[in-house]
Amino acid sequence: MNEEVTSYIAKFPSEVEFILENIRAIILKIVPKVTESISYGMPAYKYKTKPLVYFAAYKNHIGFYATPSGHEQFKEALSVYKQGKGSVQFPLNQKIPYDLIEAIVKYRAAENETKN
Repeated sequence: MNEEVTSYIAKFPSEVEFILENIRAIILKIVPKVTESISYGMPAYKYKTKPLVYFAAYKNHIGFYATPSGHEQFKEALSVYKQGKGSVQFPLNQKIPYDLIEAIVKYRAAENETKN
């Protein structure tokens, strides 16, 4: 595990740290050979040398970034959340959709395996 990512997660209040660690664990479980780093000031994951997903904590939400293709594939499930082109905001005052995050990570990993 990357120490910079560990430090990033540790700087948040315990309830937010718990959420970030869960997201991190999902990514590492699904893609054990992922490269973990800090990019754009947030935890970043690459698989097969290509971006997989990113996430970040903010005052009122968790930002999750799975590139436009990852969000397009799950647009119906993500439609209840505030979104950007390749981003979604999971409010901290709502249940974090870990199953959806897991499905997105699986999709993005499969996508990276098929791209050259």
